Amino acid sequence: MFTKSIPVLALILLSGCTLTNSEQYHLQTLAAIKSSESNLTNHYQNLDAHISNQNDYIESLQERLTALEQELSDFKYESLQKRCLAEKAARIDAMPAVPIPPRNELLLGEIEKVTIDKIQQVFDARIDTGAATSSLNAVDIEEFERNGKTWVRFHLSDGETPQDDSNWIEAPIVRFVKIRQSSNDDVERRAVVELWVKLGKIHEKAQFTLADRSQMSHPVLLGREFIRDIAIIDVSQKYIHANTPKN
Repeated sequence: MFTKSIPVLALILLSGCTLTNSEQYHLQTLAAIKSSESNLTNHYQNLDAHISNQNDYIESLQERLTALEQELSDFKYESLQKRCLAEKAARIDAMPAVPIPPRNELLLGEIEKVTIDKIQQVFDARIDTGAATSSLNAVDIEEFERNGKTWVRFHLSDGETPQDDSNWIEAPIVRFVKIRQSSNDDVERRAVVELWVKLGKIHEKAQFTLADRSQMSHPVLLGREFIRDIAIIDVSQKYIHANTPKN
């Protein structure tokens, strides 16, 4: 009986050994799989880091390319601008020199002698660049109508020459101006006339406001509108164009 049980025991022992070897193989397989997964994970992480670095490098290259394109555009613009300036300078150099015409302005002093054509009488005139319009010391002003237009008759007073029928000045009224008095709020309506005036080489028609200038030192005032573009003023001088200077 004992002899019969020996093969059974051996079979059991062999079966136990087989099970033990199978478990070990299974464990080894699992370990190998885990190792492979770990290796793959590391490999993927390394690839991801490498791709990220590549992307950063590509982005930096794109930024540099954009900067180079802008520099190239600026360089082309500056080169074109310099070429245009050089061509313009060359054209200017090639142009014949145009002589500058001499200035023809007449030099006037602060006070000058003027002749009023209407009465061929000479008066002292103050040249005042601070005043826009010219004015006369008109007295005995009378308005009247002639040929459907409003005219004015007056004497130009210098405080010395007698006023009589020989020195009336008559002229059509060009317009009226309103002057506010500095001492009060009263507004004065003044007539404006045009008269031919001669001063040195100047012989021009000028507009004059008729005003009482008896408180002024000179019966005629010539403003900027009369001397513009035809004369320059030296206030340190007087009677540059007078035949008989007067102090």
